[in-house]
Amino acid sequence: MKQRQAGEMQHRSQLALYLSLPILSWAFYDFANTIFSSNINTVFFPFYMDEVLGANEVMQQVASTFISYANAIASFFLVVFSPLFGVWIDNTGYKKRFIVWFASISIFFTFMMGILANIESTMTFSGVPLSLFLVVASFVIAKFFFNSSLVFYDSMMGDLGTKEEMPLISGYGVAIGYLGTIFGLLVYLYVGESDFHRAFIPTAILYLLFSLPLFFINKDTPIPKAQRKTTKFFDGYKEIIKTFKDMKQHKTIFTFMIAYFFLNDAIATTIAMMAVYATVIVGFSSGQFIILYLVSTLSTIIGSLAFGYITKAVGAKRAITMVALIMIIALTFAVFATEQWMFWIAGSMFGISLGSMWVTSRTYIIELSPDEKRGQFFGLFAFSGKVSSIIGPAVYGTVTLWMKDYGTLASRVALSTLILMTVIGLFVHLKVHDKNGNTK
Repeated sequence: MKQRQAGEMQHRSQLALYLSLPILSWAFYDFANTIFSSNINTVFFPFYMDEVLGANEVMQQVASTFISYANAIASFFLVVFSPLFGVWIDNTGYKKRFIVWFASISIFFTFMMGILANIESTMTFSGVPLSLFLVVASFVIAKFFFNSSLVFYDSMMGDLGTKEEMPLISGYGVAIGYLGTIFGLLVYLYVGESDFHRAFIPTAILYLLFSLPLFFINKDTPIPKAQRKTTKFFDGYKEIIKTFKDMKQHKTIFTFMIAYFFLNDAIATTIAMMAVYATVIVGFSSGQFIILYLVSTLSTIIGSLAFGYITKAVGAKRAITMVALIMIIALTFAVFATEQWMFWIAGSMFGISLGSMWVTSRTYIIELSPDEKRGQFFGLFAFSGKVSSIIGPAVYGTVTLWMKDYGTLASRVALSTLILMTVIGLFVHLKVHDKNGNTK
């Protein structure tokens, strides 16, 4: 019976693949969580923080610091716990069960952000209004569980089709996710130019609504209890340390991991800070930024498609070099932007580099990794990306805090640190030797 099902799966058409209920419901969770990612992480939470705190140029920098540190704290907890998640998957076989729990917690605290933002109180916590502190704490929890659910979501993909179908399934999920970005931003029509906390509850509802297909349709294939190993908290870290030691014996991929750390650092921080930077520093209205963000998303799609062909034509290493140069140019335009047209160029170019970095780096990891260690090395690269998502926002927030008395200059200097990170990443990347032993 299973052999017949496998045969049917191997020969199904692309249309049958995309309309398969398990795959369609899996992709809709990408649609759902992308609504959270764009609406809360990138757009409305930063807008809300600037609205509440940004009474003057100094306090606008304090708002940037709050946003940066909140993102760094959420990433820190993900780094602490994500190795344990991998052990849970390997030992229990449960994926959907954890997605349901983690996504539900994320949805609940997203909803609570909207409730807590409406609290009117004179109480403070460490000098911060209590309602604001509770909203930030809820954001950290919501983002941590959102990111945690993605560990299990990504792992679930391997159960949905054959090895040959994986690129199609992966691309399908990404495409549906981009549609989620566009759909989620329709919340702006309800929110308008102020009271940005009104976006939190509708976002939570949309997040829940489009998660329901996966919650009810997809099934787990648990490992029988008799075959499960006893799991200890540090088992995941032991595996990472072992993989790290293995990677050090492969100098080429170890060098690229260092480069990727710095490149991803700049990407993760820019995603978190672009909304408040565009509105506070460059003078975009919230409505103008929404349009810019949509254009940047379109650029990401175009970049992903274009660099698939470019990578095939010139090789992954040269393609990554090109992407890093585009990032440097985009960030330089953003740092020195005094007119909105300069930031339009920056946003569009960054969108191109964002999608392209994912396409080129994954291809290069496959090229450099031995077949028998590819899964291990991909896992360590994912872990490295999570760590870099702490460092970049933490550095950005520290710069804006230290230089807050200099007003908008603080944010420009903070963003310039991302240029430095990208340059370091590019420099290290150029030191990577390909399989022929050269660095061209």
